Amino acid sequence: MSHDESNRPPGLIASLGLVTRNAIALLLNRLELAALELAEVRNHLLQLVLVFALAVLLGGFALIYASITVVYLAWAAIGWVILPIITGVFLVVAIGLILYARALIRSGKLALPSTMAELKSDRDMLL
Repeated sequence: MSHDESNRPPGLIASLGLVTRNAIALLLNRLELAALELAEVRNHLLQLVLVFALAVLLGGFALIYASITVVYLAWAAIGWVILPIITGVFLVVAIGLILYARALIRSGKLALPSTMAELKSDRDMLL
């Protein structure tokens, strides 16, 4: 091998091998990042499910006892009219809870912001 051959740039096959190796390394890096973020999202989701289940259970008991108390106390004064009033109150509270749940979902805690940003930059770089 002469001195001139050792200074030549790598050939096409060697360059393709380097590109392939770098692409695989990039893909593995992105998969690791996605796995880390999915673990975070899973933890947030488990917390949300636990808090929601406890809230439903305790809220159900509270609503039952409060409703019975209000109906008992108001029945002598207004009779059956108390039932639609309580129904309206429950409807307003339910709508409020639905709006709160939508706000939690839109806050972005269940999204994968870092992974999505990296994937978008990779796509932009390749295109």
